[in-house]
Amino acid sequence: MCTLDSIPLHESERIDDLLTQDLKIIQSDEVFSFSLDAVLLARFCMVPPRGRIADLCTGNGVIPLLLSTRTRAHITGVEIQDRLADMAQRNVQLNDLQERISVIHGDLREAVDELGNGAFDAVTVNPPYLPVPNGEQNGNEHFAAARHEVYCTLDDVVRVSSRLVKSGGRVAMVHRPSRLVEIFAAMRQYRLEPKRVRFVHPRADSEANMVLIEALRDGKPEVRLLPPLIVYKNGTEYTDELVDVYYGKREALAF
Repeated sequence: MCTLDSIPLHESERIDDLLTQDLKIIQSDEVFSFSLDAVLLARFCMVPPRGRIADLCTGNGVIPLLLSTRTRAHITGVEIQDRLADMAQRNVQLNDLQERISVIHGDLREAVDELGNGAFDAVTVNPPYLPVPNGEQNGNEHFAAARHEVYCTLDDVVRVSSRLVKSGGRVAMVHRPSRLVEIFAAMRQYRLEPKRVRFVHPRADSEANMVLIEALRDGKPEVRLLPPLIVYKNGTEYTDELVDVYYGKREALAF
């Protein structure tokens, strides 16, 4: 074990720049590192200026870190994997955000009992995208849990998000477009009305591979389909909008 800036690092861990607001983040190739979907969710969701936000499936805490640049609300991350929860807690310390971000090592399915029904103004979640496959899974337990619904199902995620957020509060999620019908059905079952949807396309001529969704607890039926978000131009170069939000020139995607 070594230290950098008084924060302990375990073997295989490194400290990366988060490329926005001088934030830094501890990561490791042995666990699932954050990717573009987390950045986009943190820049897509509407956040209250103050109050309380919950981030489910928080991983190493990247979304709470990014949200801290947009709001003075207190942010609570929930993560079931002990190694990732520990990493998230150290990331909070690394960025001196202990007064604004807390991390709970626990099962999101039990989060309402611990955190309270209707206790939050907003909930964000970047859940595992895929059902648990039949047969052999990825040998790395962290990769398997990040990709597949090992610890929670889509229904669990939506149900708990709806219970955590207050009436009139917002729930924002990033997921796969192939599961959009399931997501909408689950949201309506648990009193979440989809309000904003934005599809993310790798290139202008490619199918969407991500979808950003924001729903309102107890909202009236009416959904806005926002313009598509294109990731790359000229083959491998980020579009101007991506550059702005990824590197922190803009705090949020267009509403």
